[in-house]
Amino acid sequence: MDYTNKNFPELKNDRLLRAALGKEVDKVPVWVMRQAGRYLPEFQAVRAKHDFFTVCRTPELACEVTLQPLRRYEHLDASIIFSDILVIPQALGMTVEMHPGVGPVFPKPLKDPSEIDDLQEDGAVSRLLYVGKAITLTRHKIEGKVPLIGFTGAPFTLLGYMIEGGGSKTMAKTKDWIENHTKDVHKLLRMLTRVIIDYLVMQVESGAQLLQVFESSADHLTREQFAVISAPYLKEIRNGVKTKLEEKQLEQVPMTVFAKGAGHSLDVQSQLGYETIGLDWTVDPVEARKIVGDNITLQGNLDPQDLYKTLEEIKELTINMVRKFGKFRYIANLGHGITPQTPLESMTAFTESVHEAV
Repeated sequence: MDYTNKNFPELKNDRLLRAALGKEVDKVPVWVMRQAGRYLPEFQAVRAKHDFFTVCRTPELACEVTLQPLRRYEHLDASIIFSDILVIPQALGMTVEMHPGVGPVFPKPLKDPSEIDDLQEDGAVSRLLYVGKAITLTRHKIEGKVPLIGFTGAPFTLLGYMIEGGGSKTMAKTKDWIENHTKDVHKLLRMLTRVIIDYLVMQVESGAQLLQVFESSADHLTREQFAVISAPYLKEIRNGVKTKLEEKQLEQVPMTVFAKGAGHSLDVQSQLGYETIGLDWTVDPVEARKIVGDNITLQGNLDPQDLYKTLEEIKELTINMVRKFGKFRYIANLGHGITPQTPLESMTAFTESVHEAV
């Protein structure tokens, strides 16, 4: 595969991009976070042969699992490249392992702020070029069927994993750093922001048509903390990507911010410059629209657990959700990632119902 060939097939379905940019759409676009994942038997077949991060690092495998949901679900209006938010800590020199039944584990998390200086910022994005290659390959293989989304974890979320050593229900160590090592926290957040900006620009250079920034741990922040620890860096990422794309004379792409659990700060999010704000399932669509106004697209927000209900219930819940959001400046999705045991037919009912709703 020639990874320098950016002469991609013409895009046939641009609903996602039109919705993100506030243009008229014939149907509400729909995709699902983690749509290439463990709920698919074809994904599990790939994982039976390959380690999780081997799939991430092998462009052909990442491309294959990215395309799997598109083959199964005809109503999907987007694909999202198969990768993981923790490839950035790996590129900075930290070891991350995926343990079955546990999730990501850092054998040596950051225990002391002095260890920040050991992180390898120089050349970090060059160590992530496999993601760019997977994006380029997928853009060719997808043959213009739907747009391809690139993504990253946000600085605070990545910092939390790097300090906690994995997922955490309390984020106790991270909160201790925020309270007792404030300057060092911001030093690390600034470093992560610089790497993220270059990483996202590289994804656009490789063929990503929309970018999403996952602040998945925002539910651990109060409104006051979000305004200081998350929002400034999210804004810097948006501005930084825009500026660097201009400098490189590359076409601008719409960007989505998804701050799970930060419904308390929708007004703050609306000032960050993102075209789309993702909502988790705890946020009322009508109230969200009142807060962010009419010039920002909303994405979301069915509870992933609702996909375990009957097909009729899923259809009714989905149609009601879409009608609450309305057809203008809206992208249908779940309020977080699809869960591993979700029945395959539930995904069919959800995506079909979105297109039938209006």
